[in-house]
Amino acid sequence: MNKLCKNQHKLIVSSIILLLLLCCAEIVNAQKHLDLLINDGKILDGTGNPWYYADVGVKGDRIVVVGDLTEVSAKDTIDAKGLYVSPGFIDVHSHSGPGLEDPKLSGAEPLLRQGVTSVVINPDGGGDIDLEKQKRKLLKHGLGVNVAQLVPHGSIREEVIGMADRAPNPAEMEQMKQLVNKGMQNGAFGLSSGPFYSPGSFASTQELIELADVAAKYGGIYTSHIRDESNYTIGLGAAVDEVIEIARKAELPGIITHIKALGPPVWDLSSTIVENIENAREEGVEVFADQYPYEASATGLISALVPRWAEEGGHDALVKRLEDPETRSKIKTAMNQNLKRRGGADRIQFRYYDPDSTIEGKTLKDLSEERDKASLEVAIALISKGEPGIVSFNMKEEDVHRFMQQSWTMTCSDGGLVPMGQGVPHPRNYGAFPRKIRKYVVEQNAISLSQAIRSMTNLPAAVFNFENRGLIREGMTADIAIFDLDAVKDNAGFQAPHQLSEGMIHVLVNGSFAIKDESFIDTRTGQVLKH
Repeated sequence: MNKLCKNQHKLIVSSIILLLLLCCAEIVNAQKHLDLLINDGKILDGTGNPWYYADVGVKGDRIVVVGDLTEVSAKDTIDAKGLYVSPGFIDVHSHSGPGLEDPKLSGAEPLLRQGVTSVVINPDGGGDIDLEKQKRKLLKHGLGVNVAQLVPHGSIREEVIGMADRAPNPAEMEQMKQLVNKGMQNGAFGLSSGPFYSPGSFASTQELIELADVAAKYGGIYTSHIRDESNYTIGLGAAVDEVIEIARKAELPGIITHIKALGPPVWDLSSTIVENIENAREEGVEVFADQYPYEASATGLISALVPRWAEEGGHDALVKRLEDPETRSKIKTAMNQNLKRRGGADRIQFRYYDPDSTIEGKTLKDLSEERDKASLEVAIALISKGEPGIVSFNMKEEDVHRFMQQSWTMTCSDGGLVPMGQGVPHPRNYGAFPRKIRKYVVEQNAISLSQAIRSMTNLPAAVFNFENRGLIREGMTADIAIFDLDAVKDNAGFQAPHQLSEGMIHVLVNGSFAIKDESFIDTRTGQVLKH
């Protein structure tokens, strides 16, 4: 080796040693000033890798060191022996927006009890258009969890076109694009749509592509309550293909939200849907899904049974159509077919109904027998006076398993925050994330624990591009869930849903305790995240 090479070699070695010393010094300095030390936990880091033992050091709102910190002290210490330490869970489809604006609910205890530290709101194309105004309302009373906003297509369409079943003219299309653009500039993470619902159902695929293209320019995603989850209109397969087409044409990640095969006509179609998504991904199209871990869905009775053409113009227009004998007959014929798709009147349970709360918790079959009237006549009578919310038992366990087992499937609740004791809501409001761990990991072994945690943490953080979240790693934000696997349990049921989940021993949001030693702390350190 010549003299020049020897000198270069020495310089490189010296530089490496210096760099190592600086890194060690930085770690030691961080260790000396830790706010919190989590000792001896089983780390599920969010990547999907198996757990490993390590200590975690937190300073301010950041994880500053992960490793063997046996000789390190901190202002506060948690003994996590026997417990799992994971990133805080991210609910990518949440209707918690209105609840989080309520001072009585914005502490978000039902979410934190599930280990959820961040939620994505304004799904299905619904929610506020003015995201800055919504942000102010969210922050007014403080937030128990972090919130990411979406731009809602359905709300924008109703604002610009109303409930008309027609295509936008060029000026209206430009106005909708400007509203999406404004939402993205205000920090939205993407565009949500609900072409199953009106007025989103009145939009063409091309309309959705053009608006998704605006979100794509900001690096956003497109998430959709697809046009058909059964065989109502275009069919489940074509509805999934529509999301794939939008993602392909707009060149952005597309998400089939709360993926399912709804009703007997499409049971077992999950294998075909999985194959279609896999084929699209092999072509280079970014397609993902999210899913709540239940065999029952929740929606409105009108959305479940009434044909979309009958909804044009809104609820008052629908009621007038039902008063016309000839039109009523056409609507009733369609409703009969839709009830069959849902599996019958005994699979429809009422969760809320303002005109008469006594029906909440009962099935459509129960009411039919009580009132000695045909099920559809009871349904029409209810719709004429209000807009009933329902739980619909219409999925098959094998399909739930198959969708859940895919590497591209995230976890969601599709739930919200409601006052304790109000109505008979879907239990997913209180138990979606613990249920997935308890039922599908521990009891059924349908997926591994590390796979479940990845679907709740790093995968959604990567898909939505959440900076510095979703992993237990140095430099990441300290959203952390520490849980006892043996104790994790969802207590909410379909008849008694207002039950908090168990098993989360400690939960941190942005480095501050929201749950400590299983006790809720109403610190409200959540933030409105900006893309």
